[in-house]
Amino acid sequence: MGFLSGKRILITGIANKQSIAWGIAQAMHKQKAILGFTYENNRLRIRVEECAKIVGSEIILPCDVSNDTSIKDFFCKLSEFWNKFDGFVHSIAFAPSDQFVGDYVNNVTREGFKIAQEISSYSFVAMARESRSMINKGGSLLTLSYLGSERAVPFYNVMGPAKASLEANVRYMAHALGPDGIRVNAISAGPIRTLAASAIKNFRKMLAEYTPRTALHRNVSIEDIGNTAAFLVSELALGITGEVIHVDGGFNIAF
Repeated sequence: MGFLSGKRILITGIANKQSIAWGIAQAMHKQKAILGFTYENNRLRIRVEECAKIVGSEIILPCDVSNDTSIKDFFCKLSEFWNKFDGFVHSIAFAPSDQFVGDYVNNVTREGFKIAQEISSYSFVAMARESRSMINKGGSLLTLSYLGSERAVPFYNVMGPAKASLEANVRYMAHALGPDGIRVNAISAGPIRTLAASAIKNFRKMLAEYTPRTALHRNVSIEDIGNTAAFLVSELALGITGEVIHVDGGFNIAF
């Protein structure tokens, strides 16, 4: 009997089995959650279907978070499976690849900045708005952030302001949804070698330097993030909302 037994949780953002979202799905499945999945496009659909099959889910639906109609249509389709559910994991972020190179001030563009904010931050509240009436009291919304929201990380560039916006979004959403009994939190994850991380220049070097500077002297894994995520959406965390929880081995406290 897991502590998420019977809970219906939607998972977004799986690109492959190295994705943080997949680590979260596995941890929640271990605690007996009932899972549903989104995919962005047909290129990713097969990968998501493979993951969904492993955890016994038959809910795999398209959702393009850059389009409000797509978000609305997605939740309409989801309602055919789940009239009510207990929350979702927002593991979605994107900026054009040319925004991750060179000097931030010289290279940032209006369009790149807008895309990063729209996909990485606005999409979280857009999904919450469309699903608000479907989420059970006691439900939980969870998103993924990174220390680049607080510090200037080389080559993270435009994604830093986007993640800072996302973390502010968490607080405002938590305040707005609190009367509905819905909690909103974020995990600020340590660097993990994922498909998204490959866009950041010198990521492997950053990862190597990260380990000895953490309090635990080790890298974090998608399993570490997954276990914290499972806790945060469970009834064990009913008193926690509006928070950004660092799961980075203590890197954020180190000098």
